[in-house]
Amino acid sequence: MLPELPSILQRDNESSTWAPMVRLHSAGILLLAAGCTVFRAYGQGAPPNIEKTPSLPHSFVEMTSKNATAPCLEPPALPGLEDYNGPLKKTVGMFANALERKAVHRPHYKAGMSLCTLDVKDKFLLFVNDSIDPITFLSAGFDAAIDQATNRDPQYGQGLAGYGKRSAANLADRVTSKFAKDFVFPSIFSEDPRYYRLGQGPVGKRVLHAAAHVFVAHHAAGTRMFNYSEWLGTTSSVLLSNSYHPGNERGFGPTASRVAFCFANDIGYDILREFWPEISLKLKLPFTR
Repeated sequence: MLPELPSILQRDNESSTWAPMVRLHSAGILLLAAGCTVFRAYGQGAPPNIEKTPSLPHSFVEMTSKNATAPCLEPPALPGLEDYNGPLKKTVGMFANALERKAVHRPHYKAGMSLCTLDVKDKFLLFVNDSIDPITFLSAGFDAAIDQATNRDPQYGQGLAGYGKRSAANLADRVTSKFAKDFVFPSIFSEDPRYYRLGQGPVGKRVLHAAAHVFVAHHAAGTRMFNYSEWLGTTSSVLLSNSYHPGNERGFGPTASRVAFCFANDIGYDILREFWPEISLKLKLPFTR
């Protein structure tokens, strides 16, 4: 349920027009302080612990979305690419599937029911599907073209060889980030890496709910918890990128700026995930949630 749009916002090169927007050396500290405030606010209204129930036999797994007596509900399957008619709609469908891979609805229609959590194998498959999605390669190639034009990482040179190196570096950015945030840290902290839609209420409340996901995640038991995967996964992948982006500025300030920009990018995706059902309806696209 997830993708990656071309992340032009991640340009931190001095020649980039986006660079002045992110030269805030205190960005990481300010975000952490805001996160503590949001997490405390959410914690006061956190739902009670949901007792985990035994897993269903393998033969009953697919019945959980239909059987009211099942211990949890599986989210409905995503529309297939064949459900999108026309070339343009198929392109939108490819993007939508990548976006939706990492978004779910709370089961408001089933009182007392909870969504089935992801086990370690599912989190690994989420990482794999995210990494091999065509959108991941397309966005890496697009960002490489921007980097080539702005001469980010000048050590890579120009021409086809330089573009290939920049494409590989941008693809590595995405894969390492997904590996950390979809699989490694969610498995360590028993987090659900998906975004839980609010799906109703005033627009402002839903936007705030989406933005809060940077700080607030769902535990496998159904309770809310601090989003360790977002913070540790983003920070570790940004630090790792310094090893193969020779043009990256080192030090706390530039690193905090890149981390803050990644957070802003993730907030933007979560806001899009929150309102995707309405967008799909407006564009007359298949949607089963």
